[in-house]
Amino acid sequence: MSASSDRQLHNVLGDIATANGLPNAHYIDPQTFDQEAHQLFNRQWAALAFEHDLPGPGHVKPIEFLGQPLLLASDRDGQIRVFFNVCRHRGMILVDEPREVTGALRCPYHSWCYDLAGNLRATPHVGGPGHNVHDAVCAEKLGLIEVRSHIWRNIVFINLDGTAPSFENANSELIERWAEFEKPIYFGAADSTFELKLKTNWKLAVENYCESYHLPWVHPALNSYSRLEDHYNIESPDGFSGQGTHVYRQLKDADGTTFPDMEGLASKWDAAAEYIALYPNVLLGVHRDHSFAIILVPDGPAKTTERIGLFYHKPEAVEESFAPLRAANTKQWKVVFEEDIFVVEGMQRGRSANGFDGGRFSPVMDGPTHNFHQWVASNLINNGQA
Repeated sequence: MSASSDRQLHNVLGDIATANGLPNAHYIDPQTFDQEAHQLFNRQWAALAFEHDLPGPGHVKPIEFLGQPLLLASDRDGQIRVFFNVCRHRGMILVDEPREVTGALRCPYHSWCYDLAGNLRATPHVGGPGHNVHDAVCAEKLGLIEVRSHIWRNIVFINLDGTAPSFENANSELIERWAEFEKPIYFGAADSTFELKLKTNWKLAVENYCESYHLPWVHPALNSYSRLEDHYNIESPDGFSGQGTHVYRQLKDADGTTFPDMEGLASKWDAAAEYIALYPNVLLGVHRDHSFAIILVPDGPAKTTERIGLFYHKPEAVEESFAPLRAANTKQWKVVFEEDIFVVEGMQRGRSANGFDGGRFSPVMDGPTHNFHQWVASNLINNGQA
């Protein structure tokens, strides 16, 4: 990192009225991307997948996450774990595609076998032809390498280097803020998920999501009833920021039917909703009758996939009778999220301008975005990048 970029990174930590945004390198430079992957993803609780990525017990799914080959696995009891997707013998990739495992998880190279809890169960011919054990190969010590994981709101989070505080401690403020929503939620199945491919850095997706400043120009239909002046900022230095609205309008079908509400919510949620970016890479929305999550999957400095899942607060909302309304809800949110694509891709192209200094912030409107920039900068500085 250049001396100029180093100074600019430190300047991000200044008061919002005078601070600049992150330097261009943090959006376009491969080496900086790799540094962020280590400091902002490996050391934090990052979103990896949804629970529904596995159809049920006995299923596995390989996932490459920032260059790391991982394996999402559900054992016979339905407990979900994450492992490195490599055999302990010679590092062979174990699973190439999602599938159900009816017996053992067998390495295709030398047939070492594992159960879905990661235990090494068989090492054929390891002691020579016909000898399936050897004193030097201790099965108890050679299970699959498990990655620390935690499930919250149907999202599988991981801490790759194992050094983060517990998920509950690291995210206690947000968990407490949304304590009323700590009840089961139900995935709406195939009609409640989609993906968007973006030609942009993952951080720009976070920055855009967590502020409402752009609503009148980018989301005119949404702004027609949930206006800019109906929104408020949400900022926490502990790792999240976003926006809330005092005007949430429930989706209705032609008969006036809505999704059933979550029980036990305070009266403020009759008309309120909140949209929060939980750093580094998950975007969340909660409403009285449904919620959603967007997992950001970075692919180098200038490509990001958004994986969207919609969830409902009563089991009857995911039954067939609600399928048309669910499809309409998914379509509605897809339109809103697609409206943001030209913005985040335009900012990405703009980060190639040598004269751009990281930009400035509106002290009134850009607090959530500045909060995110400060989180990025402080983690990189404190972890020895700058």
